[in-house]
Amino acid sequence: MRIHSASAFDDGDREAKRATSRTLRVGLVSDLHGRFDPLLPKVLRGVERIVLAGDTVDETLLDRLREIAPLHAVRGNNDLSPGLLVLPELLDLEVEGVRILVAHDRKDRRLPAAIERSRPDVLVVGHSHQPLVAREGRLLVVNPGSAGPRRFRLPRTAGTMTLARGRPPRVALWDLDRDAPYPLALSRR
Repeated sequence: MRIHSASAFDDGDREAKRATSRTLRVGLVSDLHGRFDPLLPKVLRGVERIVLAGDTVDETLLDRLREIAPLHAVRGNNDLSPGLLVLPELLDLEVEGVRILVAHDRKDRRLPAAIERSRPDVLVVGHSHQPLVAREGRLLVVNPGSAGPRRFRLPRTAGTMTLARGRPPRVALWDLDRDAPYPLALSRR
């Protein structure tokens, strides 16, 4: 004898939970400076899109990143080739209900007005090559660091951000020199 349960109702509940608890991983990359690190495909495996915060320098690297996932990129101060000059300097995105503003330089004089206009939840920047995850009021500021050549004593990093409606973004960075997680602590400013 087979006992029937309310599986259609249960399946509906599971579907509703899945729809409301869907998570999406976004790759975070900046400051390639013409170098495509061989670990980037590993770090970005499974992401559904990539955010690139400028200073790609070599426009062919855009296609290499697009082979991994759809790409949202801004131009950095060293992006001077024709294929990179067409990139915007500021970019607004909405992913899983999370508003993201992307810029290359945190000190860009246009950034305060852009933040006021777009009211982002997350600001993704590059330029300094310094990995950062900081809370500034309600704004989460993320700098994935540099995935390009080593600069001074700064680490080489790239990472991911996991997004889900109704939950704060989770950022994880990867140390490209050690092939290991990069330790991060959320700072408050």
